[in-house]
Amino acid sequence: MNPKSKERVTGNLQERAQQMIVEGETLESVLAELYPQVEGVVGLSDVMGDREVRIYLEKSNEVLGALGYTEHGSRHHSITAYRSYWILCQLGYSPREQELAAVAGYMHDIGGVVNRQMHEQSGAIISGSILKRLGMETEERIECMMAIGNHDEKTGEPVTPITAALILADKSDVHRSRVRNPSMISFDIHDRVNYAVLNTHLFVNADEDKIKLSITIDTKISHVMEYFEIFLTRMIISRKAARKLGLSFILEINDVEMS
Repeated sequence: MNPKSKERVTGNLQERAQQMIVEGETLESVLAELYPQVEGVVGLSDVMGDREVRIYLEKSNEVLGALGYTEHGSRHHSITAYRSYWILCQLGYSPREQELAAVAGYMHDIGGVVNRQMHEQSGAIISGSILKRLGMETEERIECMMAIGNHDEKTGEPVTPITAALILADKSDVHRSRVRNPSMISFDIHDRVNYAVLNTHLFVNADEDKIKLSITIDTKISHVMEYFEIFLTRMIISRKAARKLGLSFILEINDVEMS
């Protein structure tokens, strides 16, 4: 496949992925197409196809649901995986770094099966054990562990480019489809803000060294200020992550830019 053909395929994949994000769908089919299994290399396909990973993620989502958190199932971890890959792809990082970012993105909330508190650290240990069993090289396994262990806004820092990409991907996933009980949106600010978000889109402009998170909010459901009330710390770590990648972070809400 010549470079121009590959570019068109990637562009078509991006368009399909973005439409699926808007519609609140999982991106696992896109990830499977993007990263088919390669003999002798432990990659995203191996992680996605692993029974232990699947059970951990399903149970983690159940725990978080019982605690009243938004959806952290296949939709969220597949979108985080995709956006982690896409950010590094747009910035010209190596294909292997892109895939490791996707692996970390896919597994980043696996520690929720233990507890929401310090789930990033539990997740780093659990994922490291699984990736070792699958046969991933030590250096690559550590890259994924560092990213997972540092993705939470309360305790994390964008210590590596892969970590930074994961942080930006994770914090950008706000959408009404993540709300488990829409009837509660008038009572719970987190559900209300998520339910008010009609669309999110990440734009990377490598030429201008910028990354923009564009959000469309239905202000009849939630005021824009409520978004900042609950997500300010997420935006702060997103700005740090952008800086790690040599970028300026721009937040755009309803076509109004805030940098």
